Amino acid sequence: MSTEHDRAVLQAIFNPSCPLGDADPTVSPEVEVEDDDKGFEATRLTEVKALEAQGVSAAEGGDLEAALHHLNKAILLLPTRASAYNNRAQALRLQGNTAGALADLDLAVTLSNGSGLTGRQALVQRGLLLRLAQRDADARADFERAAALGSEFARHQAVALNPYAALCNRMLTEVLHQLRNPEVSHSCE
Repeated sequence: MSTEHDRAVLQAIFNPSCPLGDADPTVSPEVEVEDDDKGFEATRLTEVKALEAQGVSAAEGGDLEAALHHLNKAILLLPTRASAYNNRAQALRLQGNTAGALADLDLAVTLSNGSGLTGRQALVQRGLLLRLAQRDADARADFERAAALGSEFARHQAVALNPYAALCNRMLTEVLHQLRNPEVSHSCE
């Protein structure tokens, strides 16, 4: 039986683009991946996964043109599989094409029905891009959906973007500060 730490290490190895600490300790990565790949013909799926792996490897090596070439081929072979859009969004973002990345993430969320490993990763990525665009309400909605799918990273982001939580945190900080540093009370004489 594997521990939560073991699953987190495996998550980091098999999904290096996933934020650290984003492994769901209650769901094994194998189950999530199987859920994302249901309904696809096995031979075609194997070919597409190999193209995606080549694309991710090329992107990690800095060759974004090769990465996009491989990911575009994967999308042509299985245009209804969300994972390649999610991965291509990373390459587009690295290329500086935020609009293209957002469009691919929208497709990844739609195709995955906003569920499973790919849906969770796409929601987190889209939330980060929306946050950078100062669209905090939209970003918070994506983070909340990803948090509901088990993303600890998204949960922290959603809390940070919640105006009520921020107000409560600020008030709590002030109260604790006052308790630790009581002011000298002035009495009226």
